[in-house]
Amino acid sequence: MRNIIVAVGIVVLAVSFAAPVTVNAAAKKSKSEVVMKMGSNVHLFHSGSIETRKQIAIGDVIPVYRQAARTGAEKEVGQVKVLSFIGDHYFEAEIIKGDIKVGDIAKGTAGSYLVQPAQK
Repeated sequence: MRNIIVAVGIVVLAVSFAAPVTVNAAAKKSKSEVVMKMGSNVHLFHSGSIETRKQIAIGDVIPVYRQAARTGAEKEVGQVKVLSFIGDHYFEAEIIKGDIKVGDIAKGTAGSYLVQPAQK
């Protein structure tokens, strides 16, 4: 009988410690997901190659895609317009269509660019 009580106590302790961890992980994921709306400026990270800089011009409109977590399929979620070059690895762009999340991918003719929020 004593062994059963000890086993139940251990299970109860394990469940009570594990439950808050899973709840906190879900809350952190939703809080860290930054959504950028039309009119916001973003930075597009690129490889820094000369070809990439030659293929993109100020004023170009580039579609932005998001990859589905389960299926891996890409869906167009918006468009950005290139405003300027920032350093060797970034373009500054403005969202002209859609709601874009951090980590979405802008796909141009020269390659793909990781979307990041603009630093203020």
